Amino acid sequence: MNSICIFGVFVADLCFFAEKIPAKGETVLGKNHLVGPGGKGSNQAISAARLNGNVNFITKIGKDNHADMALKLYQEAGVKTSSIIQDENLSTGVAGIMIDENGNNAINIISGAAEQLNNQDIDKNLDILKKSKIFLTQMETPDEVTIYSLKKAKENECITVLNPAPARNINKDDFSLLDFFTPNETEAEFYLNKKIKSEQDIKDAANEFLKKGVKNIIITLGEKGVYFANKNEEYFIDALKLKDEVVDTTGAGDAFNGAFVVALANEFKYKEALQFANKVAGISTTRLGAASSMPNLKEVEDY
Repeated sequence: MNSICIFGVFVADLCFFAEKIPAKGETVLGKNHLVGPGGKGSNQAISAARLNGNVNFITKIGKDNHADMALKLYQEAGVKTSSIIQDENLSTGVAGIMIDENGNNAINIISGAAEQLNNQDIDKNLDILKKSKIFLTQMETPDEVTIYSLKKAKENECITVLNPAPARNINKDDFSLLDFFTPNETEAEFYLNKKIKSEQDIKDAANEFLKKGVKNIIITLGEKGVYFANKNEEYFIDALKLKDEVVDTTGAGDAFNGAFVVALANEFKYKEALQFANKVAGISTTRLGAASSMPNLKEVEDY
């Protein structure tokens, strides 16, 4: 089983459910409150591990209740934790998430200990990169460390996947570090500084990313599925037709990215890998929560 290295953030998600997300200055009465594990990197590691991926996760947490929750979860999911740095002087990150009755959300993240990740933390884990086939990261870690980690992954011949969430500036020379770039529509708009409305807009956007030096571009389109392009081929893949109703889209992008790298590690053809990732993401939207909504391999095969 080819191994996967994921670099990212763990935060404790404090979720508040109500009919609507409050507007500026407004107070709403909520219906439910959950505390659970979150952080894009952490969610992606759990998604991949539940699908029997061989996953190492590099992150930094405190020594507190939220950290205990993270470590317990990784043990249950099968995420390898030797590369997780614990610092008793720092607090584990948290995110406040408002969710409305349609499953839409608004999120405020305090990265805590993970904000202190630095290049040395990557250097200490180079042996893991050397043994990994796939390297996946996002943009919740400090920018310079994210780019440094991608450079080190390339030096160690990993296939690199960047999920640019939340969208932050990338120097034009750094796009060439990316074997796969997986923005959603909003993130793609951020990098190209224009609206993406029609199918043609999506195709044009993908071409612009390829021109920037990205080898394979995957634009995730929510309920409209996914668009893929590289220099040889391009196609849309429809979203999975769901048997159950969508209850919470939180973490669907993470489910997708985690599943996609497992498929790549298992040498799926790109189209099959995307169909698999789409299916996993679709199933995750029929369950509440982020990490808690990630299906295991048997559930995906039986769906």
